[in-house]
Amino acid sequence: MNDHEHHDHEQRQEAPETRDAGSQALAEALGSSFRIVQIVMVLMVIAFFGSGFFQVGPQEKAIKLRFGKPVGEGEKMLLGAGLHWAFPYPIDEVVRIPITQIQTVTSDSGWYYVTPEEELSGENLSYAAPINPAIDGYVITADTNIVHVSATLSYHITDPIKYIFNFENASNAVQNAVDNALLYSAAQFKADDILINNVLGFQEAVQRRVNDLIDKQDLGIAIDQCPVKMVPPRQLADIFGQVTITREQRNQALNEAHSYENQVTNSASATAANVVNEAQAAKTRYLASLDADAAKFNKILPYYKTNASLYVQQTFVQTIGPALTNVQDKWFLPVHADGKPTEVRLQLNRLPPQPKQGTGQ
Repeated sequence: MNDHEHHDHEQRQEAPETRDAGSQALAEALGSSFRIVQIVMVLMVIAFFGSGFFQVGPQEKAIKLRFGKPVGEGEKMLLGAGLHWAFPYPIDEVVRIPITQIQTVTSDSGWYYVTPEEELSGENLSYAAPINPAIDGYVITADTNIVHVSATLSYHITDPIKYIFNFENASNAVQNAVDNALLYSAAQFKADDILINNVLGFQEAVQRRVNDLIDKQDLGIAIDQCPVKMVPPRQLADIFGQVTITREQRNQALNEAHSYENQVTNSASATAANVVNEAQAAKTRYLASLDADAAKFNKILPYYKTNASLYVQQTFVQTIGPALTNVQDKWFLPVHADGKPTEVRLQLNRLPPQPKQGTGQ
């Protein structure tokens, strides 16, 4: 056996041992990889099921859909605030409903077109060009005029089940209700009433129409407020501005006239009341005087009936006595034997007495 054959024989003897070591290393590598795969799969399963946990906020409700159908019936399908679990998508799907959040829908189908620059600046520019029905919205009034109207409806959800399942998109239904209310109400009012004379009445009509439509469709919402804006066509803004100024001047003149009327009326009423009060007081005093005189005469009437002559003399003496108290000169007239009174004649000088001439005067 030569050296080459001896070397081949040694290689054939070492080959089985080398193959066993390689197989063992490969087996160990495959086992390690399989364990890693198992761990990864377990982690993925844990992550898969762990992703099913979700939190419902205090101001919302949630509904769990399993293959597109709600889990539970009636109120039981509503999930309250707290931590909940559901199978991850696509098995389950969670629909959140903000029950206390105020949601808004704006209807601008009756409003004119606003450029982005105008919307940013907030300016309401007037245009000489006529209204373009392709881009400008408007409503037709009862007297076949045109005005621009817009409304922003604020509402909150009261029945989440109806709001989610009775309509494919309840927000669009609310939008349509507001659009309908504006068009319908505008057709019941004249342009002057919408813009000037009966603004509050038009706004109330729009709100009533929205309420009726929402109740009829049973959307499961409650309206919080629905402010309405109304403006004339921008092409006629200057004319309406002049009309507004004239109306304000007219109202001011009427207010001043009513104020003057109230002043005159109040003054006349006060004067009349004063005259009536004075007349009533005079009447009261006169009646009281008459009552006093009647009481006095009723009191002395029995004495007069008893002895009329004596009563007349006594009364004469009582009356004339105070009058003669301060008289300087007194004359007593005797009574004649025949009983006739003594005649007294006094000569009274018609001329005023002249002052005496004296040295000291």
